Formats: sequence, C-alpha cells, structure tokens
Amino acid sequence: MKWLTVVVSLLSIIATATLARADINIGVLLSTTGPAASLGIPEKNVITSFGPSTIAGQKVRYVIFDDASDSTAAVQNVKRMISENKIDVLIGPSITTNSLAVIDAAAESRTPMLSLSSAKPIVFPVDAKRKWVFKVTANDEIYAAAMVKHMVRNRVKTVSVIASDDPFGESNTQAYKSSADRSGIKTLTIEKFKRNDTSVTAQVLRALKGNPDAVVIIAVGTPAALPHHAVVDRGYKGKIYQSGGGAANADFLRVGGKAVEGGYLPVSPVLVAEQLPNGYPTKAEALRFAKAYEPKFGPRSTFAAHAWDALKVVEDAVPKALKSGNPGTDKFREALRSAIENTKGYKGAFAVFNLTPTDHSGVNEYGMCMVKIVNGAWKLEDYAAFKKK
Repeated sequence: MKWLTVVVSLLSIIATATLARADINIGVLLSTTGPAASLGIPEKNVITSFGPSTIAGQKVRYVIFDDASDSTAAVQNVKRMISENKIDVLIGPSITTNSLAVIDAAAESRTPMLSLSSAKPIVFPVDAKRKWVFKVTANDEIYAAAMVKHMVRNRVKTVSVIASDDPFGESNTQAYKSSADRSGIKTLTIEKFKRNDTSVTAQVLRALKGNPDAVVIIAVGTPAALPHHAVVDRGYKGKIYQSGGGAANADFLRVGGKAVEGGYLPVSPVLVAEQLPNGYPTKAEALRFAKAYEPKFGPRSTFAAHAWDALKVVEDAVPKALKSGNPGTDKFREALRSAIENTKGYKGAFAVFNLTPTDHSGVNEYGMCMVKIVNGAWKLEDYAAFKKK
C-alpha cells in the first residue's frame, strides 16, 4: 500500500508539472493576401520574427492563418483555431470588417481577442460580447480630432469625403463628420466606393463639384490610393487628407507615387519617431521597434507596430494570468482577459495604452500626430498632445 501511495503521488506530481508546462497557444489571423495584404504582411513579419518563443517559462505556439481579406474566411479560421488548436488568445484580424465578423466566435468561446484594426465599433460599447475584445489601435475619434484640428489651423471651411463602402469607411466617416460639425467645417458630400473598384471617376466628379477646400479619403490599404490619384488627375489644388488608420504604410506611398505628394494623414508617431522631441512618451519604444524591423523588412508601418504592441501586451498579461490557471483552461483565458483589460501605462511603439473595463483601446492623443507626404516619405507636421503638456 505504501508503494502504491508513492506511485500515485509521483504520478500526480508528474501530471501537475506536465500541465504547468502546457503550451500557450496564440492564434494569429491576418490579411496577408487580398486587398488588405499591405496591412497583413508587415503584421505577419512581426509575429514570425519577433514573437517570443517562451513567456514566463511557458512555451508559446503560434497558429497563423490568412483570411485573404474576406470576412467569411475569417470566421471559419477563428472557429477552427478555437476548436482544433485550442487557442488561448487571438491576435487579429487585420481589418475592421473581419474583426467585427469574428467577435461572436471569440465571445462564445470566451477567448480574449486583440484586434489589429481600428474602427471603434470593434470594442464599443463594451457589452457581454465585447468584454472579450480589445484592440491596439486608436479609436476613430482620435484620428478624426487630429485631422480636424489641422484643418482648422489651415482655415479649411468646406470638405468632400470619399470613403470605402464598408464598416471602416462608415465608422471613420461618422467620426470625421461629428468632429467637423463641432468645429464649423461644412461637409459638402460623402461619396462611397468599393474596395475592389477600378474607377472612381463618378464619385470624384461629384466630390469636386462644390470646389471644396479639402478632400478626405477614407479607406484601408492600397485601395486608398485610387481616389487620391483620381482627385489629382482632375487638377484639384486643395488639400487632400487620408485616414491614417488605413493608408499609413509604404505600399500606399509606392502605389500612390507622385500623386499622393503633399497629402496629409493623422498617424501614430511611430512613423516619424526620429522627428519627435526627446521625452515624447512613445519615442523610445518606437525607435526600438524600427531598429528591429527595418533591417529585416524595410520601411516600418503602423500596422507592423500594431502587431509589435499586441505581442507586448500579451507578454505582459501572461504572467499575471498564470497565477489563476494553466494555459488551455477557462480560468487562464478569463485571467488573461482581465490582465489585458488592466494594462496601464504601457509605452508602446504605436501609442501609450491605458485600458479600462469601459475602454478596450486605451489610446489617447499621445497615439496620434499629423504628417505630410514629402518626397515619398512622412514628415512630421504637428504633435499637439505633447506640446500641451
């Protein structure tokens, strides 16, 4: 009996140790093909090159899927990750449409999700489902406020909007319009186009009919270059703004070429980290990210920075979650969700993050500045949040 008791005790110790060493399974869903590939590819570069192999002594396994910029594929992939790969947390998707599509699957399985896309409805309002959903991007009103402040300083009085006909376009248009209305800027027209359109001539003609002081283009990835080209081709001489949550990457500059010269964007300071004053809250981490990323993959993007910060937020949350449960369990996922929700003062590459139970983005004005496209590169225009302090 003593021998049997010893064996049982040893087996119990071995089982406990084995369970404690269970892998942390991180699901990663990105748009590495399709119209949003210019977002997903740099995000994948970060995950595969800089994702930690262990966190708090636990081995990390990454399960990476491409949703091809398609919401149906996104839902199928998330369900597969949950049922077959038993993921503990989901990083992604890359775009708003897909992020909105997978919320139900994440919430039903009680799997915390860190979206890399930007529209506010992904995380607001924080209801029973969005309790499980976070994002490492600024909410739409943060982008809109920076853009409209720049317009006011430059005496822009009238604007026409050309936006993609999707949730990103809708959410960001509403945020822009709300901010513009409060500032006394008149919106003459709001034109819509599809991400896969090859011509936007009709929309541009209507947008320019009233000779607006500025044109705002709201779209994700390289499709944002199409209306910009068309506006310039019509001989328009006013100011052109792009939505920073969608167009701030090197592929947009490449596809846009000379046509996008002089365009303005509200973006994360990560794109112009070297131009920021010493002491800016995100400068150190932004430079650390750029030094790691650019020798391997070329020019940085805000989208790569999203993935970098998502990894850091998860890496910080895991040790706290391990105190409540082991990877692969409901307790671990719940504790991980709680730890992410209580992220405070993380000075990331993209922004400073202060999440709360009612704010699952946590990005304030420190996560935004205005840039101008000059000689095919980003030039810092303004960093008002820092100057105010």
